[in-house]
Amino acid sequence: GDHEATARAVADQIGLPPNRVRAGVLPADKADFVKRLQAAGRVVAMVGDGVNDSPALAVADVGVAIGGGTQIAIETADVVLVKSRLHDVVVALDLARAVYRRIKLNFLWATVYNVFLIPLAAGAYFPFSHARLHPATAALCMAFSSVSVVCSSLALKLYKPPTFPAPALSSSPSRSPTNSEDGDDHRRLLRGDPASPTRKRRLTLRSRLRARCRMLLYAYT
Repeated sequence: GDHEATARAVADQIGLPPNRVRAGVLPADKADFVKRLQAAGRVVAMVGDGVNDSPALAVADVGVAIGGGTQIAIETADVVLVKSRLHDVVVALDLARAVYRRIKLNFLWATVYNVFLIPLAAGAYFPFSHARLHPATAALCMAFSSVSVVCSSLALKLYKPPTFPAPALSSSPSRSPTNSEDGDDHRRLLRGDPASPTRKRRLTLRSRLRARCRMLLYAYT
């Protein structure tokens, strides 16, 4: 939805090829573009924060809304970035992969555990090995199956989000020497630094006023 020049400037900063930039797109066109990507077999995640992003957020496979955006965008999206940081898009995808891996691990563990222990509790191995479980032991094994899966899921609390390199400091607009000196002078004055030129001028003025007062007192006495 932004201007072409703005979109290309941002793309240049993040290293996005120019042929992957779409600018000046209307809300309906955004949704149509998402549908074309889905028709090509792509899984699409849409990030938006405004009313004009809502149609595309609703059509996308995963809609991601910025927490500081409009209410309709938040209601339409599947994921809301509460802190309104774009880095959290990467964190959300990484966390989703971690959760999905944990689900597959829990499913595999529960399947192997039950496939082995349910026949043992039912006595299916007794004719061959004369091995059997006491009913109380079988109940404990069944409880342990649920507890182990819950503990495995709680291990997600140890998840650590990916780290990002510190952004390079952009060169700030050049300020006039007068403004820079005034700012430095103001900071020195707040710290009580005697090296502040303004402080020196004020001290000189104060000493002159004191000398004048003394001269006036001497004159009247």
